[in-house]
Amino acid sequence: MKTNIYLLFSFLLIFSSCQKEDEVQLLNIVSERFDNLYAPQNGGVDQRTGQFSPISGEFTKFNFSTGQVTNSDTDWDVAFRATDIIVNGGTSLGTIDEPSRNGSAAVYIANGTMAAITSVDLQSLSQDADSGYAIPPGGGNGWYTYQGPPVNLISPTPGKILVFRTNDGKYAKMEILSYYKNAPDSPDAYTDESKYYTFNYVYQPNEGELGF
Repeated sequence: MKTNIYLLFSFLLIFSSCQKEDEVQLLNIVSERFDNLYAPQNGGVDQRTGQFSPISGEFTKFNFSTGQVTNSDTDWDVAFRATDIIVNGGTSLGTIDEPSRNGSAAVYIANGTMAAITSVDLQSLSQDADSGYAIPPGGGNGWYTYQGPPVNLISPTPGKILVFRTNDGKYAKMEILSYYKNAPDSPDAYTDESKYYTFNYVYQPNEGELGF
């Protein structure tokens, strides 16, 4: 009888140990702010003369898993050039200096606050294409609003949250806070340097997890 009890106890210990080994330890969700990501471009419309020249210049690439700007040709999720934002998924629009897409990244714009967007809507995700970017360019079309002359100010549109699938199939969300250096409370397009993104982001590092 004692032998049976010992065998049962040993079995329970082994079973409990195997259960613990099989349990998946989820990584912590990352919530951060990134200041002054510089995304310059060459060309475009000269605000003083109104003349246009072809747009060029490297996109500034960002990787959510590292939380850093990267020069990698492959390990990037989202990239910025002036007001244009692209993802590492789909196909190139064909602009000068635009990087090739070699990941599975996608994006959509959700309406609400960062706190209110708690999960990913897979059906809404789209990728860049030769017909246009997944995040539409132009004031009032995508992430920002443009206030014309004499102000000429670019402002993130309140309630526009960018939701991403990353190049390796994880998920993230982003709220752009400012387009001007050091994120001034009341930016002036003539005195504050532009093309400096400040944004909040939340990164879900766990494979297959859609919630934030």
